[in-house]
Formats: sequence, structure tokens, C-alpha cells
Amino acid sequence: MNYFQAENLSKSYAEKLLFENISFGIDQGQKVGFIARNGAGKTTLLNIMMKLDIPDAGQCTFRNDISVSYLNQNPEFSPGHTVIETLLHGDNILTQTLRQYEEEVLFHEKNPEVTDNSKLQVLITKMDELDAWNHEVKIRQIISKLKIEDLNQPVETLSGGQTKRVALARILIDEADFIILDEPTNHLDLEMIEWLEDYLARQKLTLLMVTHDRYFLDNVCNEILELDQGKMYRYKGNYAYFLGKKQERENTMLAETEKARNLLRKETEWMRRQPKARTTKSKARIESYHQLKEAAILKTIDQPNEILMQSARLGKKILELHNIRKSFDDKLVIEDFSYVFKKREKVGIVGMNGTGKSTLLNIITRNLTPDRGTVTTGETIQFGYYHQDGLKIDENKKVIDVIKDIAESIRVGKDTWFSAAQFLHYFNFPYNTQNDFVRKLSGGEKRRLFLITILMKNPNFLILDEPTNDLDIATLNVLEDFLADFGGCLIVVSHDRYFLDKLVDHIFVFEGNGKIKDFPGNYTDYQLKKSQEKKQDKKEDKPQQSKPAASARPAEKKKLTYKEQKEFEALEAEIPILEKEKAEALEQMNSGSLTTEKFQEISELYARLEKELEEKEFRWLELSEWL
Repeated sequence: MNYFQAENLSKSYAEKLLFENISFGIDQGQKVGFIARNGAGKTTLLNIMMKLDIPDAGQCTFRNDISVSYLNQNPEFSPGHTVIETLLHGDNILTQTLRQYEEEVLFHEKNPEVTDNSKLQVLITKMDELDAWNHEVKIRQIISKLKIEDLNQPVETLSGGQTKRVALARILIDEADFIILDEPTNHLDLEMIEWLEDYLARQKLTLLMVTHDRYFLDNVCNEILELDQGKMYRYKGNYAYFLGKKQERENTMLAETEKARNLLRKETEWMRRQPKARTTKSKARIESYHQLKEAAILKTIDQPNEILMQSARLGKKILELHNIRKSFDDKLVIEDFSYVFKKREKVGIVGMNGTGKSTLLNIITRNLTPDRGTVTTGETIQFGYYHQDGLKIDENKKVIDVIKDIAESIRVGKDTWFSAAQFLHYFNFPYNTQNDFVRKLSGGEKRRLFLITILMKNPNFLILDEPTNDLDIATLNVLEDFLADFGGCLIVVSHDRYFLDKLVDHIFVFEGNGKIKDFPGNYTDYQLKKSQEKKQDKKEDKPQQSKPAASARPAEKKKLTYKEQKEFEALEAEIPILEKEKAEALEQMNSGSLTTEKFQEISELYARLEKELEEKEFRWLELSEWL
């Protein structure tokens, strides 16, 4: 069933063509990733779909009887409402009851001295009548996983990251037929991203999503749309499939372009003889020549030369941190942290928001003073610090002038130099756009330009705080190649797992309460180790059970062995206990008396009980067949 159809859409701004005559459709159940370079028109196309912008030509339509939700990059809410009012904003009876119930629960949490809960009891009865508890549990889980803590907070006081998470939660709660997400992983920590990835992958929904997170694309989406040079290409597979097919397409395009150029050389010689187009044959050949010329100058696939940055020499002493401690008021963020950096180290930093990641970077770069401990920097160290608040570029300057103000050229090999224009081109600023004013750039393009200004200074110790935010995938690939060959030291804070896996050799894990753990390996290594530790903990907590004797010929078995009989009897005793514990956990979750933190703890217990019960019931059924 078709949910959305675009027909012959075209859009340009001034002289810049974004896309021309593109058509595509999205059917029920498809989960589509939308990929394009910064400034290519991704957000513009989404806005046209949502009637927030008008195409120059063409039309697009949604199916009349479906609901659509759209998460843009910078969501805004009407002031004067609380978080819970914003999350449960619908007018239907179910949503109204859920909102009233949640508000009443919050009231009693904040006012424990109030003993009159008659209003709450009325709402509980109403929730029973509407069979709303499953929906309420889901809402609580979404709120908990996205770490939305103060449901009574006025929305106008939320930070940008909090606003994005509330907007995302509202979309997940609304359960629209068709969901459109523009960079949903921005402002989420890794734990939230992994939960959202799993949630979207499991849910039966129709999805169109823009994201630069390649693991996220690979695990959630079953189709890819690519907007490239104003044209739309479709790939019926995930991100890994897209990479292979895109390479095939580009190889074919390069071969066709080269063939056209070879033929063009011959035809150009003929044209130089200035044929008089008197015959039909001559006219046709001249027209064919102009078509051939156009084909020969079509897009050249950007394959920049590999460069090896000649960063400033590193001395024996790089950077030493000894017994660093830092707190803000009563919140401890770093406690007794020490580390001595070695040459060419590449360190990833991960941890939940607010655990002190940016604080450590600011201490290293001496933008912040620790409460205790020492930071010793080698004499040869030249920091290059990219951070989210550092984007300060004159909007009225031309792109090329921003870079030339730093240096006219940069050394990229033993005997090789790149001009400012060549370096911009390497990072996906085409030569014909370098004289544009900064004010004309998209948000992602401005971030990319800021990053280039830092690299152009030729540092030997790079510190990158969330460099992948707002960068397109093409730029990420170039940046990864650049950093992989970087001869200095690197510290990178990122929620992009693909980026971390490709670059870092060990990880600082910010565990909260000031604790920082140094883990050898990349992010996937860390996740695997963490998963193994969890399994081991569960194994140690689980009571040992007798294993049934292996049977050489199970098909001929007629009765249970003694051990299997005992196992069966134990299961009959254990299953009712688990059912009772599961029911009690569900009752607590539905009681409305739990704090958000306690609710998360009980919901995790409920999930464990449900899984264990399922395993034991399956084993009971297996054994019961032989009774």
C-alpha cells in the first residue's frame, strides 16, 4: 500500500539547483534511509513533503487516511506547557486520561504529605476501563530510555538537547502511521542511540529517516534513497548493500564518461573544420556533438588523493594528567584520574550526557582548572580543539577567504603541498562554491568549514568533541581517512560507533560519579566485553540446574530419565513463582506510585522475568512431550 508519492519535484535557490524532476514513493512497512551531502537539499525535500516549503515544479501527496509525524532538526514547542502536557498532547479520550493520570502521579510524588488520593483512584478505574495500562507502560519506558526526568518542567526552559529528546519521545508515543525523522540521533548518548536503534528495528512502522549514523542506517533501514547531483537513486537494501551498489553505479558512470570523452576528442576535430550544417546528416551530427559534450562533462566522481598530514613534530613528553579531580557544586564529574599520553595515540571517549566528557577536554586544553591534580603539556604540543560552541566564523566572508586567512597552503606529504582551495576541495567544497559567502552555507557545511580551519593550523594533538554532528556521510568518510593517517595524537568524543570503531585504539569510559575507566580496543570491542560481563553476572546469579543426559537417539526415547524427571518437577515449582513475580512487577509498574528511577528498575526486572519464564516454559513443554 502506497503511503507517499513524489512526482517530478524540482527545487533551486537562486542559482543553486538542489534537485530536478525527481520521483519516488514510499510504501507501508518500508524503513527508508535518506542520504545526501550537506547542502544537497535533504531538509528542503523533507519540508516540501510536510508542506513547509513549496517546490518549483512537481507535486507530492500522502495517502489521505494516514497520520504523519515529523521530527525536524530544531523542534520548537509552544510555551506555557509542561513536558508531560507536550508529550501527551492529543485530544482523544485515551490520551487525555493518560495525561491526567501522569499529572496526578507526579503531584503525589512531589506532595507525599497529601493523603487524599480519590482523584487518582478515579483515574485508575478509568485507565482500567480504557485498557490503557499497556500504553502507559510503553510511555514510561520511552520517557525512561530517553532520560526525560522532570515531567513538570516548562518546555520553554529546556535545553536544545532536551527539546530534541522530548520531541522524539512525543513522536514515538504518538505512533503515527508514517514517521519522518531528521537526524534523530543528534543530542542522544550512545545508550539512547542503541535503544532507539533496537526500538525502530523491532517496531512495525513506516519510516523515512535522515541520519549520518551508519550503524544505525544499517540496522534499521531496509531501503536507501540517495540524492546525488540533483538526482534521486534508490537501493533496495540496507547501508552495507547501498555501499556496494553505489560503487558499481559510480564505476559505470566513470566508464561512460571516459568513453564519451574519448569520442568527444574525435568529434571536436570534425567540428573544428566548421561543417556547414546544410545536410540533415550534418545537422544531426552537430546536435549529437553537443549532447556528447554535455555527457563528457557530467559529474566527475570525487576521488581525492590520499594525503598524509605532516603535523608538527612531537617531543618525548606529550601530555600527562595526574590525580585530576573536578566537581561542580555537589556534582563530582572527575575523581582521581591519571593518564600519560604516548605518541600517535587515538583515544575515544564515551559516556552518558553530563558525566564530564567535555569537562576533561576543557581541563586538557586549559580552558578549565581542575580542583585538584596537575596537567603537564609537552613543549612541542600544538592543540587543535573542535567543539560544539566554537563555531565563530564571519558570515560575510567568502569560504576561500576564511581558510586563506589561516594559511595559503598546507603540507600534505613529504614534498607535497595543498593550496587552501585544494584542501577545501579535499573536504568536499567544490572549487565552484568556494567563492560563496559563509552565510549561504547550510549548518552542516558551516561545521565542516570550522573543522577545516582547525586542521589548516596543522596541530599535532587533535581534540574533537562530537565532530560527526551535522556532517554528511561523504565528509565523514574523508575525515576518517584523514584521521587514520594523522601522525599526531587524537582524542575524540563521539556517539558515532562506526567512526569510533574505525579510528580509536582504546576508550575512556565515563561511568558517572567521577569514575573514568580506560578500556583497550575500539567501541565494538568494549560493547562485546560489556555484554560478556553481563552474561557472566547472570550465569553466576542463576541457580545451577541439573542438565539432562544427552541421548544418542532422541527420536526413539519413550520416557524421561531420572534427572529429566527431577528437572521437570523443579520447573513445575519454579514457573508459578516466576509468574507471580512477573505479575507483581507489572502491578508495581501500573500502580502509579513509582518514581521514574524506580520505574526503570522495575521495568528491567520485568523484562528479565519475562525472558526467564519464556525459557522455562519452553523447556517444560519439551519435557512434557515424553511423559
